This record gives sequence, C-alpha cells and structure tokens, in this order.
Amino acid sequence: MEFYQMEQLREIGRVTPKASVEIKKSKMGIGFEKLDRNVFDPEKAYDKLAKVGVKWVRIQSGWQRTEREKGIYDFAWIDTVVDNLLARGMQPWICLCYGNELYNEEAKEIFGAVGIAPIFTEEQKEGWANYVKATVSHFKGRVNYWEIWNEADGGHCWKHGVNATEYGQFAVATANAIRAVSDDAVVIGGAVCSPARTFWIDEALAAGMGDVIDAFSFHEYTADESKLFEHIPALRALLHSYNPNIKVIQGESGSQSRSDGNGALRGGAWTPLRQAKQCLRHGVADLITGVEFTSYFSCMDMIEALNGKVGDKNSYLDYGYFGILGADFDENGFASGEYSPKPSYYAYQNLCSLFAEEVTPCDLPILRTVQPSKRMLGSDYGGPYIASGFKKPNGSFAYAYWNSTPLLTTDFEGTISFKVTNVPGKMRVVDPLTGKIFEIPEEMLEKTGTHTWLVKNIPITDYPLLLTFGDFAN
Repeated sequence: MEFYQMEQLREIGRVTPKASVEIKKSKMGIGFEKLDRNVFDPEKAYDKLAKVGVKWVRIQSGWQRTEREKGIYDFAWIDTVVDNLLARGMQPWICLCYGNELYNEEAKEIFGAVGIAPIFTEEQKEGWANYVKATVSHFKGRVNYWEIWNEADGGHCWKHGVNATEYGQFAVATANAIRAVSDDAVVIGGAVCSPARTFWIDEALAAGMGDVIDAFSFHEYTADESKLFEHIPALRALLHSYNPNIKVIQGESGSQSRSDGNGALRGGAWTPLRQAKQCLRHGVADLITGVEFTSYFSCMDMIEALNGKVGDKNSYLDYGYFGILGADFDENGFASGEYSPKPSYYAYQNLCSLFAEEVTPCDLPILRTVQPSKRMLGSDYGGPYIASGFKKPNGSFAYAYWNSTPLLTTDFEGTISFKVTNVPGKMRVVDPLTGKIFEIPEEMLEKTGTHTWLVKNIPITDYPLLLTFGDFAN
C-alpha cells in the first residue's frame, strides 16, 4: 500500500534485505514454536526465514516428543531444527516444555502434554531434571539460552491451576538442573502471558526464582503498543528489586492477519496490512524499551494446539493466523501449502535490516513544531505521538515516530514538522512498511540556525517511519 503523503518526497532507493547469515548481531527474533507438536514442516520455512534477517529463533523442546521410553532421549527431530537454523546464521533459544505421559497420567489425555507440570511426585521431578540435564548437555556449544516452561501464569499451560509459588519453585529446580551441566548457560524465567501480572511475577520471584535466573521473558499481545512504555519499566524495576542483573526479553508478540483466527487477539478486525503495521509498531516499541531481544510470534500460520485432547481432533483444529508466512491446513490441522510471505514478512524483513548489528536507543535534539501545512489544508498533526532516537557506531542516527492510532478502527496519514539541532548527516525518510527510502526536497528544509534545521511537513502515519541521518539505512 502506498500512502498518499509520500508523494511529496522523492524515492531514491530501497532498504536492502540482509540474510541472517550476513548479520553478526541483532535484537530481532521470531517464533518457531510448536514443532514439539509437529504442526508444520520446518524444511519449507528455513530458507524463507533466513531471508528475513532474524537472529534469535525461539523453539520448544518437546519432552513428550523426545522421551518416549524412560531414560532414552531421541533428539533427532530437534537436532535437525537447531542445525538448520544455525547453518543459516540464526541462533536458537529453547523453551523447555511441556509434560510427559511417562510420568504424568494426565498427559495421556492432552495433545502434546501441554501444561502438564511434572511437580507432584519425586519420580516426576527426577524425570524432568534428568530430561533437562540431558537436553542442555546435548546442545552445549549450539544453544546457550534456556527458558523455563511457557506461560505458567495461564491455565492453558499450568492446567491443574495457576500457582506462582509452584512455578517459582519449579524454576529453581530447573535452573539447578541446567547449571549442573552448563555453568555458562543463560537461564530465563517467566515466559508470562503479560508483564502487567506483577502480583504473579512477584510471588514467583519470592519463591526463589529471583535468585537463580539471568533473564525474564514476557509476552505482550496487544493492539496498543503504548502499554509497553508503562509495563516494561515496572517489570524491570520489580525484577531488579530481587536482582539488578536480570535482563528483560520480549518472548512473544504478534497479531493475526484475519479476523477468524483463534488464540490471542482473536475476533479483532485484523487484515494483512494491520498485522504488518502492528509488527512494526510493537517491534520498534520493544527496541525503545531496551529489551535484550524481541521475538515476533510467529513464523507460520499454525494451529494453536494449547487445549487439545488426544483422540479429539476437533479440539485442536484451532487455526491461528499469526504467521509472517501464510499456510493452508490439511484435514489434521498440519500447516500445508507454499508458506507464502504476507505483507508482515516484508515489513519485518525491512525492520531487521534497518536494526541489524549494534543499534542503541538514544535521546536526540529533535522537537516537534506544528507548522502550516498546505497538504492538510491547515496545520500539521499536533496530537500525541510516539518517538525515539537510535544511533549506530558508524555515526548515523534515526528518529522513529508514529501516531499510535486505535489500530483496528483508524488509519492515519498526516504531516509533521521537526526542529532538528546539531544532528549530523544527510536527512532521509525511510518507510519500513514498503522499504522505500526518500529524499526530502530542499523546499521542505529550512536552515534556522548554525546547526538547526526546520524539517517541514514530512509524512507521519499510523506505523513507524524513520527520519534518518547519515548512513543508517544501508
């Protein structure tokens, strides 16, 4: 989609996509979950995913799929996943989950043993600890980031009843098992449904988790990314009250590309374009908050498969359309077809390229100033907006800005003006949705001081645009 306000600028190029193997360092990641339940074909996704330029890829370990006979672990399926990702320049991080019917009778009834916690008998606890040690040992040198369970603050993933103290104690035992075989492992707790559940998080931390984790991951499915600017500082402060060294990771966020999907944000008036905008809005917001890395959910359209019952296929034919790759589904709910890129694929590809390598949020001497705007038959947009500066080691800068409109009801285009003081480098406007790079015409730039420019009536939209300085976009 081409926005009308861009016509006043002159297109001079496109953001060059970077494959993951070309990128040494990045905070950009994506979800490759649910292969523990074998719901899509990773072979058809590896190359397409690598071309996006993501660095971090979250996968789930699948105790049920790996240990089919007590004490015997078949890692062949997950070895293939890890090795294919590594070969293409992506770094897997692994969520250790879920239950196993060999140790929990209840797991025999639950598709994928989702949410069946091994915490009630000594045999269950020992079986889990042995599995964790075997898994971490097996992947030593290939995987170093280990996340403890998934969304234990939700009844779908802690099926006997949510209990923060239980999870905190479980996290301590799991962390001890990880460190028994890997001194340098990064142990990640949480994987919570929402960072706003501070009461639950506090109880888990108080149960001992705060003493044993290196990082804490959160999930935030929302059409209003501005919530992050309240939630993440509060979360970080809570974590640091237990241990000032705990890092924050955004482990799942995303939206659907159609309105009839299942799972988070279901029923919303989602379209492929709105999904792409949400991807950009949430991704840039995550970077502003200073997370260690951010993971978009997900690579693929797939069944949700969180509340499925063994023998009842209809219970897990709950299709979710979160993928940047679209899929069809066969009669068993397996993601089929060509795995075709959606608009969100190209938007995230552009974002991954723009924010590859070392990019740091920073303050910039840029102020909004409302100017007369012929294009608006009046004045620039003067309402609330989100903005942040970023810098790269090559001396380039970017100022990301957007109007955070109600995403499901309100599209927005307007003009905005900025007073820019002593920020070096040629100015450009970059549109991550389309990948287009624009030159700002001379008549839209007015020098008002020795190092001060008035940038007049450039576009503002309902997703992030970048006002760049120097070689930020290459």
